[in-house]
Amino acid sequence: MVTVMKFGGTSVGNGDRIRNVAKIVVNKTNEDNDVVVVTSAMTQVTNSLVEISAQALDVRDIAKINNFIEDLRRKHEIAIEQAIENHEIRVEVSKTIESSINELEKVLVGVSYLGELTPKSKDFILSFGERLSAPILSGAIRDMGKHSLYLAGRDAGIITDDNFTCAKVLRLEVSEKIKPLLKDGFIPIVTGFVAGTEEGHITTLGRGGSDYSAALVGLGLTADMVEIWTDVSGVLSADPRMVENVKQIPKMSYIEAMELAYFGAKVLHPRTMEPVMEKKIPLRIKNTFEPENEGTLITDSSETSNGIIKAITTIKDVILINIFGGGMVGVSGTAARIFNVLGKSNANVILITQGSSETNISIVIYDGELEAKKCVRELRDEFGECHLIKDITFDKEVCVVSVVGSGMKGAKGIAGKLFEAVSESGANIKMIAQGSSETNISFVINEDKLEPCLKTLHKTFVEDEINF
Repeated sequence: MVTVMKFGGTSVGNGDRIRNVAKIVVNKTNEDNDVVVVTSAMTQVTNSLVEISAQALDVRDIAKINNFIEDLRRKHEIAIEQAIENHEIRVEVSKTIESSINELEKVLVGVSYLGELTPKSKDFILSFGERLSAPILSGAIRDMGKHSLYLAGRDAGIITDDNFTCAKVLRLEVSEKIKPLLKDGFIPIVTGFVAGTEEGHITTLGRGGSDYSAALVGLGLTADMVEIWTDVSGVLSADPRMVENVKQIPKMSYIEAMELAYFGAKVLHPRTMEPVMEKKIPLRIKNTFEPENEGTLITDSSETSNGIIKAITTIKDVILINIFGGGMVGVSGTAARIFNVLGKSNANVILITQGSSETNISIVIYDGELEAKKCVRELRDEFGECHLIKDITFDKEVCVVSVVGSGMKGAKGIAGKLFEAVSESGANIKMIAQGSSETNISFVINEDKLEPCLKTLHKTFVEDEINF
């Protein structure tokens, strides 16, 4: 049996936590499992690498680079001392970490003097978070009597194109790289988020890509299970910071998990599901700090509970753009022109609706006010002379709420009950969208009504488990 275990940044946040992860991994191998571990960077390390890479563009900030390097060195030295007891292993890992940090320092200084940060350079810099945590975790496992080594970038067999900062996977050589190590009794530690091109250049899979890395490793090995270890006990029915009496969801389907991940559930990266779906590999979400909790099991089966709605999630920091004009009626190609402009603006579109009258198109995009203003400006430039569009407005005081559950498929009256509950909460729906899968209904409301809306929906559909 092959199990891929991915541990997030909070799970490896310091040396004590890394040692705890090592114990969990070793216990798993004692159950006659072949285990491959995918690790994130230590808590906040990737964020700090993003910040220092931007600051490094100013040659006057060399002192900031020096301070950053010293803080990073100290953070990982402390982690080594906490995670590894054997002196020889500790010294060996310290040398590896010191070499990597020295390399990082040279790159940051080079960026500073050149005054240029290319996507390729940024990927190289951001890769150091995982390249520093992986050797420490591998050392902690060896400290407990197991054979282990770490694999960074292309060495793990994930080959991508050269679209740096968000690379596309071209092919997997995971089986060729990792299976011989498993056969020889090693526990490979793979750097999450990090991959490589054909030529050996380091690429990254986008923020949060460690989950995706684990799924790709699982696909490449045709694993029996992929486990995502985080700081919550599986998928919850709502955000516990805003809703009381949230429930842990014991089982859910791939499509439900995809919808939740895409619409704001932080426990999973949206792209994680596709690789495991390809070979129907079960995926389990578990809590590193409560390993005895079974968490949430995600499989191909949608017959997982009696509830109509499994979970309610939300996305903040979005902008609603409304495009209005009677001139759009019956004019072919208008929508294509709109989306072409949005594509050139690099707008991340998450919801789209169009009224049957063809006089209004509403779009929700990620990011901030500046991006929305840019989109509006470029849309006006595109349509300014042809009078197809009368007005373009945007609203930044909004959020997206999504209700997800395979039980909604074919359930009569679900939309009516849903919107009745939203009305009871005092929220006003500005836009509605539903996918053809019928497992998700999303709508836009004012952000100041988010908490009462979530509470009302959760009580109606999750706590009371309304039936139809």
